[in-house]
Amino acid sequence: MTFSEILERVGSLGPFQILHVFLLSFPVLFMASHNLLQIFTAATPSHHCVPAYNASSLASALPVGSDGAPDRCLRFSHPPLEGPLGPSNTSLPNGTWGHTEPCLDGWIYDRNMFTSTIVTEWDLVCDLRQMKEMAQSLYMAGILTGGIVFGSLSDRFGRKPILTLCYLSLAVSSTCSAFSPNFLTYTIFRFLVGCSLSGISLSTVILCVEWVPTQVRAIQSTITGYCYTFGQFILPGLAYTISEWRWLQFVVSTPFFIFFLSSWWVAESVRWLVLTGKSPKALKELQRVAAFNGRKEEGDKLSLEELKLNLQKEIALSKTSYSVLILFQNPVLRWISCCSCLTWFATGFAYYSLAMGVEDFGVNIYMLQIIFGGVDVPAKFISVLCLSYVGRRITQAACLLLAGTAILANIFVPSDMPIIRTSLAVFGKGCLSSSFNCLFLYTSELYPTVIRQRGMGLGNLCARVGSMIAPLVKITGEVMPFIPSLIYGVIPILGGLSAFFLPETLNKALPETMEDIERRKKSEEEIEAQNIPLQSGEPGKGTS
Repeated sequence: MTFSEILERVGSLGPFQILHVFLLSFPVLFMASHNLLQIFTAATPSHHCVPAYNASSLASALPVGSDGAPDRCLRFSHPPLEGPLGPSNTSLPNGTWGHTEPCLDGWIYDRNMFTSTIVTEWDLVCDLRQMKEMAQSLYMAGILTGGIVFGSLSDRFGRKPILTLCYLSLAVSSTCSAFSPNFLTYTIFRFLVGCSLSGISLSTVILCVEWVPTQVRAIQSTITGYCYTFGQFILPGLAYTISEWRWLQFVVSTPFFIFFLSSWWVAESVRWLVLTGKSPKALKELQRVAAFNGRKEEGDKLSLEELKLNLQKEIALSKTSYSVLILFQNPVLRWISCCSCLTWFATGFAYYSLAMGVEDFGVNIYMLQIIFGGVDVPAKFISVLCLSYVGRRITQAACLLLAGTAILANIFVPSDMPIIRTSLAVFGKGCLSSSFNCLFLYTSELYPTVIRQRGMGLGNLCARVGSMIAPLVKITGEVMPFIPSLIYGVIPILGGLSAFFLPETLNKALPETMEDIERRKKSEEEIEAQNIPLQSGEPGKGTS
């Protein structure tokens, strides 16, 4: 008897599963708010220097920028003296009229859309404008760090305790971010928010999958994934209502205090309990599930000996420890890992370059964020159809190639054509959402069972590195304005090309061992060898 059969006895799709998946998936709605929060809390409104002197108009106190508007970072140091022949500087030191200087007395911000942001509060403009991207990059670094730290801790202390801890940690650190006295404190707490969010993601996936039957895992995964998609609609609504960044940060934090309390009801992983020698607790969890599903008698029939005997067989493979280096020691796995890493990196890199760049398209950011979230709904559905009928490799490559092409195309669209620029960005965002959807399935099919988790972990790591680097690339725009878009477009194209070198897995059995990977490679080579004579045979043969 396997764990799936034991689950059937206690109820595999009863009231417990429905409530369990709901309690784990509902917080995902609000996880999107934290990932994309800086779109609104770090928005940069129109601004200009506080003039150095009282002037009848801004035009006489501030130099004009290239766009015809008052310069954002400079001001005239002295006023002109009006005379019968125009401005005169006879009473000023030589060369002082027309001389500009930085904004020594601060900035004046347009507060029509945002009452305050971290940019307006700490003046993250002009020489400090890179700090805004640095804050988002450090948040992504927290997600990367949290995946490593909490992944190890969940293996040692259990999935449920780490989930509960991360809910509380996210609630506290995000609330502290809302009351940060300075920018440094804010970035530290945002880093901790990223760490906590990563721990929640890991535990949520494992605990959801474990307690539902195999045949409905795809549906459960899709439901949980769409929770994140629909969560993107919540943030712009809140941001439109709450224009003060500290209150917005606080509001998106408070639900996680409730999730911290509700997580105590969530069931622990039975496999983990048995593997770590806590079989009595595993038996109690199964009996609790049976009682909740109205199968108390079946739960009472389960014995500790039966549970140990059957589950030890199923988890025997998990006791064999493999390091990440195994992914690069075998030539076939090395090739798969390198190509897979590039596709994961390119997807995470390009996705967050678009998701966090809604300010750059000249469209109302509230409406654009709703559109960006909405495009994920059809994009994921179309990707599922393509994965099922076209194939994994072509779908994965096409998603990245189309996304990169859309980003590069925006370089040639003038800034006074925001509709076209926005349409290309939305199309690219949809392609990248499809790419993420494809990667999770495709990567799990590329690696054998004994190292599948290692392969998935490595891919996620590369995606996090890409999302961490993406905000920093914007700084290269100081050299040439088109450089960030060029980099954002080229990287997914390279990722798409690398996907063509991965094996196709559509309608093929999942590999269980290293030998299965070798056999799959040899089988593909034999098929290619058989096709060569048909393509290059003698005239009149092999062609029609």
